Amino acid sequence: MYLIEYIYVCSVKLKKTTTVMTVNYLAFAIPAFFIFVFIEFRIAQHQKKAKTFKYESTVANFSVGIAERLLNLFIAASFYQMYDWVYLNYAVFDISTKWYVWILLLLSTDLVWYWYHRLGHEINFLWAAHIVHHQSEEFNLSAAARITTIQAVFRNVFWCILPLVGFHPNMIITILLAHGAYSFFTHTQLIGKLGWLEYIFTTPSLHGVHHASDEKYLDKNYGDVFVFWDKLFGTFQIEEEAPKYGLTHPIKSYSFLWQHFHYYLEIGEAYKRANGFKAKWNAVFGSPALMDQNIRPILEERYFQNKILRAAKPKFKTYLNIQLIAVVAMLTGTTLFYSFLTPFNKAAILIFILLTLINIGALLEQRKWIYYLEFFRFILIFGYFFYAFNLLGFLIFPVIILIALERTFSLRKLYMKHVFEYAKVG
Repeated sequence: MYLIEYIYVCSVKLKKTTTVMTVNYLAFAIPAFFIFVFIEFRIAQHQKKAKTFKYESTVANFSVGIAERLLNLFIAASFYQMYDWVYLNYAVFDISTKWYVWILLLLSTDLVWYWYHRLGHEINFLWAAHIVHHQSEEFNLSAAARITTIQAVFRNVFWCILPLVGFHPNMIITILLAHGAYSFFTHTQLIGKLGWLEYIFTTPSLHGVHHASDEKYLDKNYGDVFVFWDKLFGTFQIEEEAPKYGLTHPIKSYSFLWQHFHYYLEIGEAYKRANGFKAKWNAVFGSPALMDQNIRPILEERYFQNKILRAAKPKFKTYLNIQLIAVVAMLTGTTLFYSFLTPFNKAAILIFILLTLINIGALLEQRKWIYYLEFFRFILIFGYFFYAFNLLGFLIFPVIILIALERTFSLRKLYMKHVFEYAKVG
């Protein structure tokens, strides 16, 4: 969701000129994202390419993107402020804003992106944030949402080079908006090779190579808009055989938490096993290619992530879709009216959406503890309204009612029967 992030930063920057709280109409970029994904899906169906989408993977992609967009609401304003501070205090040159400077800035932005992106594949602690973007084994517009807040922070630290050189922050934010919009549309298989444009721009075909796990395609095509840098630094590769998308060692999970944090756990385990300063340094700052591949299976077993994912029709799809629509609506509304919300309401929305995303991942993974998470989430909803109306002392009553209903009607069994399980196939 690069585009949404930069749109929000732009809106924050514009609001700095007034103390009056206003709605942020750019929040509608969020449903626009889903509309584009839906259009792509319908075109894929028309072209008999519907297999480019898999329900579970697409939902997992959305979940990662929703979390990133939600968390960035709390920190995105700091990105512009950081550029402004660097520019005002440390700019090396006073670069003008003439028309040709915009071209220079676009090229500079893409060059910085190239090196941020390349180092994100070559340094373990940076790869831990970026790996989430590559976990999807389907390559479509929904995969563009697989950005974590940690990755967004790292990326913006790299882009501080631009105001340091002397580019004005207003120009930087505008270019980042165009940059992010372009990269969103390179995540699709429905656009084939584009002839001579393949020698200038990063096209969907070239970016698909970057998302491939085939050995000949690994660590190629880091550029976001242009291919100049890949050709200059020896990382350019055209698409030849059809790519196989995803990681070379795929994760066996749709878990929201596991997808975000498994590689940090791998780094921690590698660091613990390492003997000597150099080995420990390499565990954190070394190449992901040197990571011991025996670590992940051990961690998967330790954290119960080695479950075989079944290719069956989920009975809970309607229930899950309702939750997904609800959190997207909440995210859009929160973005729209963010400046009006109290800190308590912001925290409540953050907790509820994150718990719902964990819940969605648990549904996809068929985790039996999900029922208790549902119970806890229900209590939190009651707690929020009781607190808002100064009735928190009465929260014990809905808790007692829920326990009584569980004992009387075996709510857990009903939940597992009607919501939890996959439908049998064949």
